[in-house]
Amino acid sequence: MTATPAAPQGALLPNPAKERLLAGETVLGMNVRVIRSGDIARIAKTTGHDFIFIDMQHSLYTVETIGHIAQVALAIGVTPMVRVRGVDDPDTSVLLDNGVTGIVFPDVNSAAEAKRAVDRCRYPPVGRRSVGGGYPMFDYRPTPLVDAVAALDSAVLTVCMIETREGLENVEAIAAVDGVDVLHVGSNDLLAALGLPGQFGCPRHLAALDRVIAAAKAHGKIAGVGGDRNLARQVEFIRKGMRFVTTNSEIAFMLAEGGRVTSELRKALA
Repeated sequence: MTATPAAPQGALLPNPAKERLLAGETVLGMNVRVIRSGDIARIAKTTGHDFIFIDMQHSLYTVETIGHIAQVALAIGVTPMVRVRGVDDPDTSVLLDNGVTGIVFPDVNSAAEAKRAVDRCRYPPVGRRSVGGGYPMFDYRPTPLVDAVAALDSAVLTVCMIETREGLENVEAIAAVDGVDVLHVGSNDLLAALGLPGQFGCPRHLAALDRVIAAAKAHGKIAGVGGDRNLARQVEFIRKGMRFVTTNSEIAFMLAEGGRVTSELRKALA
């Protein structure tokens, strides 16, 4: 993985998921769709997740709510990541200024779009992120900008989702863009785009994953995958080389356990 520079000693901002990736490990994330409390970060930590993947693309989150969740996550060592609405989402910078340390960009189809994503996340000379001040990540401590900017820049994790035919065809060029950290396969959308909705683990799905893994490896980036919730296949994907993996959503976890408990109780009552 081509790492962004380490933060200076004067201002450290940890990103546990990024640190594990840099160490060659695999990280697991929980998709967050409905919970509006910072408690979801604590639940993610208790259940063994390295990051939360707050879905702003498909869910009704405000930036203020995400900021509160992110602050809890930062305090307990869980990386707060947000899937924004696209590479030109204007909320990207305000999220990063208020606690979020990773941005997931959906539908990245070309190197040009990947560069626009990087521009939103990274400070010059790599990107075009605007410099603010009074950052909550430093507990609002007065921090020299030279230290704050370097620390914030080193902590951010930039993820480009590969989930269209065009994105898959251009994955090698996307992987070559400086500042991209992770290529993350959105299995649901990619299979739909290939005319194979829901056919997880089919030959074309596996071939697409292999291509993304190869592109990531060739350019020092991380390969990731989500959407396919079958545990056996998730294990195989990790063995293939996927190291940034979303397990399931908090909705699915609640439904699974709630359904199990009521099913057992009704069996007993019957």
